[in-house]
Amino acid sequence: MTGAERARFPWGLTVVVAAALAMLIALGVWQVRRLAWKEGLIAAAAAAAARPVAPLQIVLAEGGDGEFRRVAIDCPGLAAAPYVELRTLHDGEAGVRLVSACAAGGATWLVDRGFVAESVSARPPVTPDATPTRVEAVIRRAPPPGPMTPPPTGRVFYGRDTAAMARALGVSGPVDPRTLYAVVSSNPDWPALRPIAPPVAFSNNHLGYALTWFGLAAALVAVYASLLWRRRA
Repeated sequence: MTGAERARFPWGLTVVVAAALAMLIALGVWQVRRLAWKEGLIAAAAAAAARPVAPLQIVLAEGGDGEFRRVAIDCPGLAAAPYVELRTLHDGEAGVRLVSACAAGGATWLVDRGFVAESVSARPPVTPDATPTRVEAVIRRAPPPGPMTPPPTGRVFYGRDTAAMARALGVSGPVDPRTLYAVVSSNPDWPALRPIAPPVAFSNNHLGYALTWFGLAAALVAVYASLLWRRRA
């Protein structure tokens, strides 16, 4: 390269292109790593969900957070326990989920007893009762309310705020941050209550994102090479 060619060489543009190229490649590599992490998470969730039902105490003794495990639990008086209502949609249908407290496994848990459609105004009775209620449930970590979630109105909630729900239910001690989603009804004589656990579903678009970033990096190189070719021509 002669002195005149060096003077005409777009050094500033080259630095900018190099920095942009490094950033695009780094984003692509990050998405590839995220892809491996997400695939591992999906495999772990599927394996946990496929395991047989086990008593809650045994699952907790195994270690880990037990998420997606199906457990059996005895909750005193759950069929007639106080509850809070969580406004939600299920398959496009408006309604509420009934959430009650249950002391089990050495801690207090919130049990999502199921979905009740908006068209149903009745509710299960709330009476003092210590009769054990055996339910099967799935352990899940529910996402906390977002910044735009309305605050609760009395016992009606618009986001799954575990601590606030526990206070509304009169729980004074610590509450496990996980939720037990019943898959067997606590009130089999009241069919309006439908026990439904959230599906085990994860969005996994990391491969597409990685290809997008690497594609942009390749396009940037092609545009830069074309520009240099034109300048030399």
